[in-house]
Amino acid sequence: MASAPFLYRAYVALTCALVPLAAYLETKKLRQAGVPVHRAHEKLGHATEDRQGSGPLIWFHAASVGESLSVLALITRIGVALPDAHFLITSGTPTSAELIAARMPPRCMHQFAPLDAPGPLKRFLKHWHPDAVVFVESELWPQMLRRTKESGARMVLVNARLSAKSIAQWTKRAKLSAYVFDVFDLILTQNDAMAQAMVDMNAPADRVARGSNLKSLAGPLPVDQDALFEARAALGHRPVWVASSTHPGEEIEVLQAHQILLKRFPDLHLILAPRHPQRGDEIAELISEMGLNYTRRSSGDDPGGAVFLADTLGELGTWYALTDIVFLGGSLEPIGGHNPFEVAQSGATVISGPHVTNFAETFAEMEDAGAAQHVEDGPALAQAIATLLDDDTALHTAKSAIAQFADAQTDQLDRIAARVIKALGFAP
Repeated sequence: MASAPFLYRAYVALTCALVPLAAYLETKKLRQAGVPVHRAHEKLGHATEDRQGSGPLIWFHAASVGESLSVLALITRIGVALPDAHFLITSGTPTSAELIAARMPPRCMHQFAPLDAPGPLKRFLKHWHPDAVVFVESELWPQMLRRTKESGARMVLVNARLSAKSIAQWTKRAKLSAYVFDVFDLILTQNDAMAQAMVDMNAPADRVARGSNLKSLAGPLPVDQDALFEARAALGHRPVWVASSTHPGEEIEVLQAHQILLKRFPDLHLILAPRHPQRGDEIAELISEMGLNYTRRSSGDDPGGAVFLADTLGELGTWYALTDIVFLGGSLEPIGGHNPFEVAQSGATVISGPHVTNFAETFAEMEDAGAAQHVEDGPALAQAIATLLDDDTALHTAKSAIAQFADAQTDQLDRIAARVIKALGFAP
C-alpha cells in the first residue's frame, strides 16, 4: 500500500479539527429541510437501517439529485444480473433523498453520506462494510475513497466528470491525485476528453475508459396514473406542450412563444415546470403580467386555462405523458442544458436552446437522428412547435426517431452494467 502524501495527512488532520463545526452545520441544514433528527445524524456515520440479506452489499455514492437519479437505472440492471446483491445509495441533499425514495429499485436503501472525516467514516464502514462501491461523477472525497479501499472493497468511478477548475487543482497535486485515484479498479468517463483528463490527473491509465453519460441513460420518470387521468379529463382533446426545467430569463421566452402560438392554436395548453419549484410565486406573477390565465399545481389545481404552472417536485413524468412536444430548459440561458433522455423515454420530441454543454454528445446524437432540435429564442420556439402541430408527418417522424434513440441507449446501459459488474469482481 502506497504511503500517504503530506497533503493527504494534512487534510485528515484538518478534518479532525473541523468535524464538530461541519457536523453542526450539516445536521442543522438537514433539520431545517424537515429531515428527522435521527436521519440527520447519518451524516455522522450513525446508520438508521441494518444491512439486509446474506449476499453482497454494493454501495453507490452520489451527491445531488441529478447524480443520484442517474444511477437508479444502472442499479436496476445490476440487480437483475446479481439477484443476491443488495444496494445502498448515499447522497447529500434532502431533495435527492425524497426523489430516490420515490424511485427506489428493489433491494435498495438510502442513507445520507457521512462527512469526510475519520469518525463518521469509521462508524459508517464498520456498520455497512460494503463489498463493492460505485462512486458517481465528481464525488471524490479523499478519506472516503482511501478508507473504503482499505476496508477491502473493490471500487469503480462511473460517469466521471470534473470541472476545468477541479482538473487544474488535481493536476497540480500530482502525488495526492495519484494516491486518491489509485483506489479505483475502473474509471468510466462521460467522453474521450474526460478520459484523457483523468490520465493527466494521474489516474492509472490502464483503468480509465470512456463510458457514457449515465444521466442520458436513466430510466423513465415515474407517472402518477391517478393524476394523469384527472389531467386528461380536465384537458379533454386540447393539444399540449410542456416547457420543463426552465430557469430565470427562460420563462418569459416560453410565455412569449405561447402567446404567439395561441393566435394560431387558441386551444393550445402550456404546462410550465420550472427547474426550481420554489420560484412558483415569481413565475405566477410573470404569467399574470403577460395577461395569461393559469392554474397552479402547488395550489392543488389540475391543468387548465392557457398555462398550468407545475411548481412541484417529482411529477415531470406525469406531465410528459400528456404531450408529444417538450421544450427542455437550462438551454436558452447559458446553464448547460438538462437531461434530454428523460424526455426521450416518455416518447416526446425534444426542443432546446443552444446552450447544452452538459449533454453535448447526447444532443448531437439526437439531432443527427432527427429526435431533437435547437432554437435560439421565443419566436423560434413558437415556429418549431407550430411546425410540429401543423404537420402530422413531421411529428410522427420525430417521435419514431425518439423511440429508436431510446432503444439504443437502453442497450448501451446494459453494456455499462456488464463492465461495472466485471470490474467489481462479480460473476453475473
